[in-house]
Amino acid sequence: MPPVVVSPDSFKGTLGAAEVAEAIAAGLEEVGWRADRCPVADGGEGTLEVLREALGGAVLEADAHDPLGRSLRARFALLGDGRTALVEAVAASGLGLLAKGERDPEAASTAGTGELIAAALAADAREVLVAAGGSATTDGGAGAIAALREAGGPGGARLTVLCDVRTTFERAAAVYGPQKGADPAAVRRLARRLDELARDLPRDPRGMPMGGAAGGLSGGLWAAFGAHLVSGAAYVLDAVGFDARMLGARAVVTGEGRLDEQTLAGKAAGEVAVRCRQHGVPCHAIVGRRAIDAFQQRMLDLSSIDEAGDPAELRAAGRRLGERLRSP
Repeated sequence: MPPVVVSPDSFKGTLGAAEVAEAIAAGLEEVGWRADRCPVADGGEGTLEVLREALGGAVLEADAHDPLGRSLRARFALLGDGRTALVEAVAASGLGLLAKGERDPEAASTAGTGELIAAALAADAREVLVAAGGSATTDGGAGAIAALREAGGPGGARLTVLCDVRTTFERAAAVYGPQKGADPAAVRRLARRLDELARDLPRDPRGMPMGGAAGGLSGGLWAAFGAHLVSGAAYVLDAVGFDARMLGARAVVTGEGRLDEQTLAGKAAGEVAVRCRQHGVPCHAIVGRRAIDAFQQRMLDLSSIDEAGDPAELRAAGRRLGERLRSP
């Protein structure tokens, strides 16, 4: 009997992708299905865990600074043969590092992410993957650029930014500033600051697809150091061998904390659904909250959507889905 591939993203702030996959898979197995646990990510929270599990490697720590300049120890990974490193923006520049009352997108800096990139280079990485999702910042990468230049720059190493959005550099303030604490006046100031930075960089990042990830960090690294910008979801799915596993499956189950219009704009669950649609494999979603309409569901070609918020609910949802898959 072909397996059911279980490929959820993390439920941000509550459950990791592997935890979600394990709970859903357990429910499927209770009703007789084989479950292929294949957790995924899109360059946001949880990317390090997913890629290290898939590719092997070691987790290291380095001294860095949080978005407001406070010292911390932050993780990065050396993957596979130790020549490729992965730095998550959330590790030193993440919104989750700040209490709600501390959120200040005008003061928040990506310097800590630059420090982690420098630490990865010092560990002899020849390519550094920068997972750009989840930052507290809208500095266009200015802090990271300054920190990396201070450390001597990337040298001959390659920088690749795993982007979880397609937004352009100049739109980063308007699109993401409010969720990081910016009121309308602050959004306007941030937009002006991004424009000023764009004019001062070696290349102009404005108009660059995916240049607005992490408040413009991706575009800044592209402009200053020639970083390659790629879809984080596509990169991760390729790294975990998703396509081959999907093609041998009875069905695929994906999921995320909130299924909404952003799912259609570069998120992991959306990439899973699109690939299933392209190859005619049924795709189901189990999510923390459904916030898409019937038309958007048809765009994703999802066969079903169930809501579940904790491991027990996810297991029950997996069990119900398994029973439905047995129906003629």
